[in-house]
Amino acid sequence: MANEVILLDFWPSPFGMRARIALAEKGVDYEYRDENVVTNKSSLLLRMNPVHKKVPVLVHNGKPVCESLIIVQYIDETWSDKAPLLPKDAYGRARARFWADFVDKKMYDTGTRVWKSKGEAREAAKKELIDALKLLEAELGEKPFFGGDTLGYVDVALVPFASWFYTYETDGKFSIEEHCPVLSAWVKRCMEKESVSKTLPDPLKIYEFVGVLKKRYGIEYSNGRPKPSSIGVEQGKIN
Repeated sequence: MANEVILLDFWPSPFGMRARIALAEKGVDYEYRDENVVTNKSSLLLRMNPVHKKVPVLVHNGKPVCESLIIVQYIDETWSDKAPLLPKDAYGRARARFWADFVDKKMYDTGTRVWKSKGEAREAAKKELIDALKLLEAELGEKPFFGGDTLGYVDVALVPFASWFYTYETDGKFSIEEHCPVLSAWVKRCMEKESVSKTLPDPLKIYEFVGVLKKRYGIEYSNGRPKPSSIGVEQGKIN
């Protein structure tokens, strides 16, 4: 039977980036279909994910797998001939899933509140984001990657948000590197891997995309384009 793999995604989605990195790590050939999830979702997406109607969706031999962390686990289990993303021992897997779930519960919503809110609400979101990153930094410790010596499940879950850091920093007027230097160094190590550097988009492109969203939501948007910080990802590489 043919091994047909299709990824329904949207280029700025950090959740879709997880699937792309995992597929690249496993060396899986697949067809990428970029969805217009803002204004025009395809009939295939609505058919493959009728419950949530969102990306990413991995379609493997006609069967859909939804939700990014579930997709990454599916990729890890299905293409098990390559280096595993999840630890081999049960406790290690449980711990990795805990931190990936922490990323899910904190990063996107908190980061969105940083660029979407103002005043005290923005300051509160900024503090919550920094506190979350510090907890992740403590979990990383002195290891090269959350997975140990190699890129693992938590790394794949978290690193896509590095492409959004520039937007958070610019709107929140703070430096992630200043608050979390260890985590910033981890981003740079991740970007040395082709699976990551070829997946994460230019942070300025993300910033411009957020500007479009702000106009849609009626939020004031500055046309200024400050230079990316030292952990910004420009043209797929860390500055």
